Amino acid sequence: MRGIHERTYEIALSKKMRGGSMIKKLLPVAALTIIFLIMLAKGQALSHVPYFEREDFTEEQPFKVPKSIEQSIAVYAWLEFEGGINSYSDDIDVYTFELTEPTRIFAESLVPLCQAYENFLPWFAVTGPGLPEPEISLPFYLPPGYGAVVVKNYEPGEERPTFYEPFGAKSYYRGPGFDETLEEPGIYRIYFWDPYQKGGDYVAVLGYEETWDFDDIIRALIYTPMIRRGQELHVECN
Repeated sequence: MRGIHERTYEIALSKKMRGGSMIKKLLPVAALTIIFLIMLAKGQALSHVPYFEREDFTEEQPFKVPKSIEQSIAVYAWLEFEGGINSYSDDIDVYTFELTEPTRIFAESLVPLCQAYENFLPWFAVTGPGLPEPEISLPFYLPPGYGAVVVKNYEPGEERPTFYEPFGAKSYYRGPGFDETLEEPGIYRIYFWDPYQKGGDYVAVLGYEETWDFDDIIRALIYTPMIRRGQELHVECN
């Protein structure tokens, strides 16, 4: 029969091995946390607070900007398609915010630099009180007194600017943006859609101020590893 000291040693060794395995699992998270905090302190971290589209952003259930529209956020969203990539999509995503005073509004669309998205060119429109009447027909309803500024993407086949985002470890097509001061108080909405009805993954970038609260840092620490693993995407990106 093995002695008490031998059994105690085996138990301690087993616990140590389990602890070592857990440490190995936590090391990437801990390393990412340290890197994130260092980069944040130096002003080099991902400038947009990340959000995911868990459920479709509709007219009835739009994405409501959680804080100030001036805070820079990145919403990883998807214009749903039926029957596979490049099949058909009439999805429209809706974002909303309220203004009480003249405010600078920034918005742009990014598309992952994937072969499947070479021809994915989402448009968006900023709508609200006091904006001009749109010059084109829109795939959504404008209430009385509301106007819209439509931000078209590049033409199919036209070269698009790209950039690499190091913290999420991804490259993106950068679409045209909106950067204006809106004067009228009221409820505003931003609509994203694909006029070519292909659909796909995109990032709605809203706001320009790189401000971070504690909950924003926690959110980034949760979502950034998912983005690095491509868990926000609905296609294989290569």
